[in-house]
Amino acid sequence: MNDWTTKIPDAAREYLAGRRLDEIECILPDIAGVARGKAMPAFKFDKQTHFYLPTSIFLQTITGEWANAPGGEDEYKEPDMTLVPDFSTATAAPWTADITLQIIHDAMTQGGKPVPTAPRNVLKRVLDLYAAEGWKPVVAPEMEFYFVARNIDPNMPIVPPMGRSGRKAAAKQAYSMSAVDEYGKVIDDVYDFAEAMGLEIDGILQEGGAGQVEINLAHGNPVDLADHIFYFKRMIREAALRHDCFATFMAKPIEGEPGSAMHIHHSVVDLKTGKNIFSDAEGRETPAFLHFIAGMQNHLPAAVALLAPYVNSYRRYVPDFAAPINLEWGRDNRTTGIRVPISGPEARRVENRLAGMDCNPYLGIAASLACGYLGLKEKRDPRPECRINAYMGEDELPLTLNAAIDLLVADEAMVEVLGPDFVHLYEAVKRDEYNEFQQVISPWEREHLLLNV
Repeated sequence: MNDWTTKIPDAAREYLAGRRLDEIECILPDIAGVARGKAMPAFKFDKQTHFYLPTSIFLQTITGEWANAPGGEDEYKEPDMTLVPDFSTATAAPWTADITLQIIHDAMTQGGKPVPTAPRNVLKRVLDLYAAEGWKPVVAPEMEFYFVARNIDPNMPIVPPMGRSGRKAAAKQAYSMSAVDEYGKVIDDVYDFAEAMGLEIDGILQEGGAGQVEINLAHGNPVDLADHIFYFKRMIREAALRHDCFATFMAKPIEGEPGSAMHIHHSVVDLKTGKNIFSDAEGRETPAFLHFIAGMQNHLPAAVALLAPYVNSYRRYVPDFAAPINLEWGRDNRTTGIRVPISGPEARRVENRLAGMDCNPYLGIAASLACGYLGLKEKRDPRPECRINAYMGEDELPLTLNAAIDLLVADEAMVEVLGPDFVHLYEAVKRDEYNEFQQVISPWEREHLLLNV
């Protein structure tokens, strides 16, 4: 065993026990949260001292096109960045034919500074701002996604998968164990893969859509949880492919069915005392708790561009489809965009219900925490608690990606927290994606406009 193998987690060492390691995947998440990088033989990784990738991978749109670098194309020479392995992220890739480890790498400049446009670094930047105030945020994400039938023709609608009964997965079966059993073999592989990878699943349940599943993750460090979601997305897709279906994390994959969210629970711990700053010594809500909520209300409109990063994301924000379209807050009220779940004082937390499962987990968590951070700094009070069905209120979110980007770049405080270099690059990528989408003529337009207007 080489020296670096002493730095990897126990689960990775157990996976390698008695086996010959064949390959290392050196990866990092791009703007979409897609794994980019290079694979190499293990013996090559042992001998390599530096790993490089071009910074331009952060300019790639979801369609594979390239946005212009902010500041002018003439100034951009596509420099390399240095990849630094984070050995604490080493985990198995148990679906591969060879014995393979994945290792997430941090993107650094050749001068040794974090690349400001790398999503993992954006999240770390936000956490550093918390740490400078003596705070440590804790998050717990929920993952909703769909198992769907294989779709090899993009012109055809996405449909639910065939279950073991021979019938298509049924809708409106929330929390049904029988519904989960319909694709139990895929779930079994998800559990087995997660165990091999050292990923902890807090629970799996059937959601309201046909073939829609939710996986809950235990609370913890935001970077660790973002890493886990990054790994989970790839792993769940691989498990589905083994059973002739797809797993999709689109915000709204099936017409007429609910969308898929990535609800994020937040609390903040005082670094000196280790106590939750949302509760006082008597267990009561603190001013900091209310300030955090106010930050959500005041800055979430700007954060939506990262929580809902694609044109499809905004199809999830419709009334009466289990997705809040408001900035209200309430205790134990799932119709509000900002919910306070039932808990004891030590676990008092704020749940952001606006994020879609299609968001990059690093950027979604960073944007959500940025809102709370700004609230703690600004010390403003939130609006009165919503004690009714908030779905009955008015829409408060941008309804298109372009409008969301406008709000992001206009919020100077949010831009500063996330980093101007990152926000300018993100704007360039998303404007390009939106313009590409605008060139596509949809079936709805052909059906209703071709002969009628």
